[in-house]
Amino acid sequence: MTALHHVEFGVGTPLLALHGWTVDHRLMTGCLEPLFVTRPGYRRVYPDLPGMGKSPAESIASGDDLLAAVLDFVDEVIGGGRFLLVGESYGGYLARGIAAARPGRVLGLGLICPTGPIEPTERTVPPKTVLRPDVDLIAALDPIEAEEYTDVAVVQSPSTLRRFREEVAPGLSRYDRVAIDRIEPRRRLSVAPEDDEPLFASPALILTGRQDDTVGYVDQFALLPHYPRATFAVLDVAGHNLQIEQPDLFEALVAEWLDRVAAEGGH
Repeated sequence: MTALHHVEFGVGTPLLALHGWTVDHRLMTGCLEPLFVTRPGYRRVYPDLPGMGKSPAESIASGDDLLAAVLDFVDEVIGGGRFLLVGESYGGYLARGIAAARPGRVLGLGLICPTGPIEPTERTVPPKTVLRPDVDLIAALDPIEAEEYTDVAVVQSPSTLRRFREEVAPGLSRYDRVAIDRIEPRRRLSVAPEDDEPLFASPALILTGRQDDTVGYVDQFALLPHYPRATFAVLDVAGHNLQIEQPDLFEALVAEWLDRVAAEGGH
């Protein structure tokens, strides 16, 4: 069993949040924790995926191995009860795998810029676009930081830079490059999450960015038949870090999803 480093806050209904590729749990705590300042009754659990953050990769060599490690974590840390599940980017892909592997246990599923097709060449994505540039801000940055920040920034501003530094950059600086190079070519799950039945019939939320040139927004439409209770939103002025670039709209939509889950006994 691969031990996963994690942080958690609060008590009550468990909520598991999975970050994306080569970052760490701070991507999820940064966007989700503000929602729970005035919303008690949830135990929020934020692991680092194997080979990322402080979680060792050990013998992990594929997407199937990653999913198995997270399922072991669910059984050990969350136990046998029901829980809410949120995933961002590749974490959204794994979250869909968890929902398929643990039918009936996921009270609600939230997907933030979820990965559709695994291989970038298979994705339908818009052209790279910067809608709100800040030339002076970028010019003042170290070249390496500037490259990482501008890679996905649709909105260049002091606030998005601050959150990039707090929530994204720490993970990018510490992941296990050897392990990720080993895993990445095989990160596709051998069984696609939506290949299994039954349909996921609990409240779901799928958020995409109109300017997301990493995973796009078109391919995610194909998920809708499998998630008949999903709210699907394409946010303008938002790229792959839509939670940073459209924080108010992000929090409103996630809050509404939590309300839907709670109204059906998921709290």
